[in-house]
Amino acid sequence: MILLDPEHIAALTANTTASRAAQEEGKRDPDHVPVVKLFNPIGAATWLATELLEDGDTLFGLADLGFGCPELGYFSLNEISQVRLPFGFRIERDIGFGGIVPLSKWAETARAAGSIIHAQALIRAIAEKEGPAPAGDKPSE
Repeated sequence: MILLDPEHIAALTANTTASRAAQEEGKRDPDHVPVVKLFNPIGAATWLATELLEDGDTLFGLADLGFGCPELGYFSLNEISQVRLPFGFRIERDIGFGGIVPLSKWAETARAAGSIIHAQALIRAIAEKEGPAPAGDKPSE
């Protein structure tokens, strides 16, 4: 499976551009909604990415290696794609993933819950309870 398709790459690099522009203007960094979720299909490791740097390899987002300590930071797409798991499995992209809320909310919820996986269930439950956003509304970036 290709971990990032052209649409993901475009969205991730657009977020990087927006973050850089905010920094150059002395503004607060945008709080982007995650674009893509990568995961270990036979383990707990999960990554949510919001930005892709110019090198085409370095992603920024929330990383959870399954030890109960999700962290914001940079990670390598190449390294993740090279992981070989038992039974021929590899890291996969969650094709049904929707970020729903900004990365800061993911980080807060994942740290409280102990994992991105548990945070995803909580975030989905809250979103379902609150219902769809009014037309024209979307999470702030």
